Amino acid sequence: MSPLFRRTPPRDRLVTLIRKPGCHLCDDAQGVVEKVCGDLGVPWEQKDITEDRELYDEYWEQIPVVLVDGRQHTFWRVNEGRLRKALTD
Repeated sequence: MSPLFRRTPPRDRLVTLIRKPGCHLCDDAQGVVEKVCGDLGVPWEQKDITEDRELYDEYWEQIPVVLVDGRQHTFWRVNEGRLRKALTD
């Protein structure tokens, strides 16, 4: 690997789950995020679109939305393998 390109260790990444209460897809996504982040030691947070107007305006049609380091990774359904790969590549 080139010294100019260093992968960010998983523990230095941040996963954000954007969700809303009563959303079964959000519950499913949270299960995947908890598992993958727990396995890899990646910190994660969740944000409720009903409490943040800016997030609501941007994502209300896509929730749940998963961000990795502030960039949109996926929405609706979270694929465990794809999230794991994004956090380790």
